[in-house]
Amino acid sequence: MIDRRLVQHFDWVLLVGLVLLIMVGLTTLYSATSVGKVGVVSNIFYKQLSWYGVGWIVLIVVLFFDYRKSESYAYWLYVGIVLMLVGVLIAGRHVAGARRWLGLGPIAFQPSEMMKIVIILALSKFYSKRVSIHGLGIRDIWPAILMTAIPFGLILKQPDLGTGLILVLIASSMTLLARVKKGVLLALCLTGLVVLPAGWLVLKEYQRQRIVTFLSPERDPLGAGYHIIQSKIAVGSGQLVGKGFMKGTQNVLSFLPEQHTDFIFSVLAEDWGLIGSFIVLLLFLSVIVWSLNIGHQCRDAYGIFVIYGISSLFFWEVSINVAMVMGMVPVVGIPLPFVSYGGTAVLVMMTSMGLLMNISMRRFLFE
Repeated sequence: MIDRRLVQHFDWVLLVGLVLLIMVGLTTLYSATSVGKVGVVSNIFYKQLSWYGVGWIVLIVVLFFDYRKSESYAYWLYVGIVLMLVGVLIAGRHVAGARRWLGLGPIAFQPSEMMKIVIILALSKFYSKRVSIHGLGIRDIWPAILMTAIPFGLILKQPDLGTGLILVLIASSMTLLARVKKGVLLALCLTGLVVLPAGWLVLKEYQRQRIVTFLSPERDPLGAGYHIIQSKIAVGSGQLVGKGFMKGTQNVLSFLPEQHTDFIFSVLAEDWGLIGSFIVLLLFLSVIVWSLNIGHQCRDAYGIFVIYGISSLFFWEVSINVAMVMGMVPVVGIPLPFVSYGGTAVLVMMTSMGLLMNISMRRFLFE
């Protein structure tokens, strides 16, 4: 029997936002993979449709599962995904020089993508038990630092710097919400500044090239700088209103690399211009602000941290992806949520939206 109060408090705003984002994603993916020919539908587009079909099932399951019960399983889920990350390093599939996928028959999935949502659940459980009006000291938060550092190190070994950075940014955002003492915050920032130069030594050669290329893309226009130069041309050629659906020349003539994954925002900007891009970004911002509003009304600490973690996931992925394709930050391989192609990423995003709706439906209930 379904509680009528859950139906009454169903979050239609989030549902509409989700449907619109999926429509934007599929439309842009169709344009990116059809090389300008109407009716030419690629296998990539069909695969993405299939993943969204599975994603809706996952969302519905998550929706009817009381989110408060997930607190009991959060650490076990964390341990399970960490073991999968270890498995990736031992027996993962090699694709384009990276080992990021585990195979399950014909299906391959990325445990690093799944860690994005699992680290949110684990840190939410951790911080919800330690909130203090006096602020948290280093002794209070060191387990959270370790909890983030372990998957970060494993993901860096794949190598996947972008996903590792997203984990760190989510954890940092949630730590700020938990209110650490000012002295601890200052010490962490100074430590980061000291460690940052040392990070150069552990980067792969191609990752160093990306940073050098970010500073001077014209240094190697046909090599390391090719991606970002073509991306900026595509974004700029869209001008105010764009060239029209499937009419972006950078995409149609295959000048734009990775146009269906990390650089798909360039396709969108070339097709729909500044106005279309602004509308899509406004849609993302609306979902994030609405989610934070749900968190403001939520009554339990665990739910608040989960909402804040998911909101920070959306915020950082959208911000870094858009800045990346416009040449404002180095290329670090971060997809645009709901728009870039990727099966595991779709399932993670649908799970995230299911959790947001779940918490929204139950935020007024008492037990």
